[in-house]
Amino acid sequence: MHTNSPKHSSTPAHSFSKTPALPNIPTRKLQNIKSQRHLFDLDDTVAYINCAYMSPQLKAIKAIGEEMLQMKAQPWKIGITDFYGPVKALKQEFATLIGASNYQSIAIVPSASYGIATAVKNISIKKDQEILLIDEQFPSNYYSWERLSQSSGCAIRLVAPPASNKRSEDWTNQIIESINSATKVVAMGHVHWADGTLFDLVAIRQACDAVGALLIIDGTQSVGALPFDVQSIRPDMLVCGGYKWLLGPYSCGVAYFGPYFDEGIPLEENWINRHNSEDFAGLVNYEPQYQAGAGRYSVGEHSNFQLVPQLTAAIKQLNLWGPENIQAYCDQLSQPAIAALLELGCQIDESPQRAFHLFGIRLPNSINPKELNAILREEKVMVSQRGDAIRIGPHLYNTPEEMDRLVACFRKAKENLFNPIV
Repeated sequence: MHTNSPKHSSTPAHSFSKTPALPNIPTRKLQNIKSQRHLFDLDDTVAYINCAYMSPQLKAIKAIGEEMLQMKAQPWKIGITDFYGPVKALKQEFATLIGASNYQSIAIVPSASYGIATAVKNISIKKDQEILLIDEQFPSNYYSWERLSQSSGCAIRLVAPPASNKRSEDWTNQIIESINSATKVVAMGHVHWADGTLFDLVAIRQACDAVGALLIIDGTQSVGALPFDVQSIRPDMLVCGGYKWLLGPYSCGVAYFGPYFDEGIPLEENWINRHNSEDFAGLVNYEPQYQAGAGRYSVGEHSNFQLVPQLTAAIKQLNLWGPENIQAYCDQLSQPAIAALLELGCQIDESPQRAFHLFGIRLPNSINPKELNAILREEKVMVSQRGDAIRIGPHLYNTPEEMDRLVACFRKAKENLFNPIV
């Protein structure tokens, strides 16, 4: 059951003087970070402003993937430590990124849906309780909750977006107001995946604490580019697909599990998640105990010799840059383009109502969506349309010139409407 409750310029974005507004999340020291385009293997004829779809690959990560591919060609070189050491390194890097005090609270998962399904399996809910979701959130953080609702008879409450110019603040408040004594779970993202609306997770956590509700976060569209601090937000579970803002490969992600899940049951029973699995000779002796912490929840064959080292190196690079610096770069990079798009009549939420690495552009009647999409394709400007928003996902590899190309497409679409070619 569901219930709803400045002028355009092309000034290079090379220096930053202010910290972007990020509610209630501590940041590291802001650096004077510059474009990192040289570290990526990109086609200069394409303006790829679409990391929210899938990140391009760092040159160093590509080299690691090619190197690790050779391991399977000579399997006698794969030792027991290769099953464990790289996995530990990945967990440690991700724990550093999100401020987790213990890397053993991290599990390796193939996807966000795997992590959400694992959480759902370990949550007991009654008929008179509710699951609180935000409207139109990504399907991977919906379908498992729908299944739980169907099997338990509990209700799903959807919190719709507000019709206001304070989208982040008002939507956060609506979520908080919807949390009550019946709320068992609040499942959502740090930002809305379609338009970058930024939610105050610390305030939502406090509301969950007041009624004993769990907070389950899909960080796929935020973690890596937006600061996330486990100590402040205290999610019961956080899951991240690795192929977007973590800059990693497809089919390899990471998840943090809080104390609530310490004694849970994994989706699958695989050998490597059991205590003392390092003793290959002793695997004939079945072991009732799991590995420490969240190790029980890692997917089978999670030692993936190709993908794990790639994701580890990508997150290590993110830790060197710092998500707060990525936010600052994207903010400065986007400001001239946003000003020009607003002059064309587009609607874009003001900061701090949205994140800087992901934002949605809603079109005026003077721009035809089909015409715009055709022009974007023709000019090789790569963005996404999600719902009623054109979704923009810049990163450190994007340049002011690419943002100029984006604006030019919108301007051309508007001109074509009033000056049709006959």
